[in-house]
Amino acid sequence: MAKDTITRLLEQVASGDVSIKDARKALEDATLTEDQMDSAINHGVFNPAEPGTIISASLAPSGSSALALFFFGWGIFWTIYWFGTMLYGFLNGSSWDQQQLSYHLAMGISTLIMMGIVYMKWVLPDKIIVKHRRNKYIPEHPKDWREYNW
Repeated sequence: MAKDTITRLLEQVASGDVSIKDARKALEDATLTEDQMDSAINHGVFNPAEPGTIISASLAPSGSSALALFFFGWGIFWTIYWFGTMLYGFLNGSSWDQQQLSYHLAMGISTLIMMGIVYMKWVLPDKIIVKHRRNKYIPEHPKDWREYNW
């Protein structure tokens, strides 16, 4: 994917190859009209993509980060705890009422939902492959019966 001048300049500043003062000096004389700014912002949002194009919406952090791994360990522990205590209360007999059982079920499901949100936000790749449907073509089938005239 071709990068524009500003993106390359920002990457060079981030890597330390170019200082911030030099980057500001390079962009000092840049002029941009309001129409050009609007078209630059809306480019890619309203323009249809070609079939098979890979679009990266944003840079997603790595799924192997320590915080995500810690959260999944924490979530698995609490999910097993809540569902285990729910099963214990369910199989124990009549000592636990429905309210306590439903509380344990809700806490277990809430923990699973939080794990799913973290998985979707920080682990799944943030890429979209644009695919278009082909036009449907239904061939005409030959008749396999006889038409009788009365």
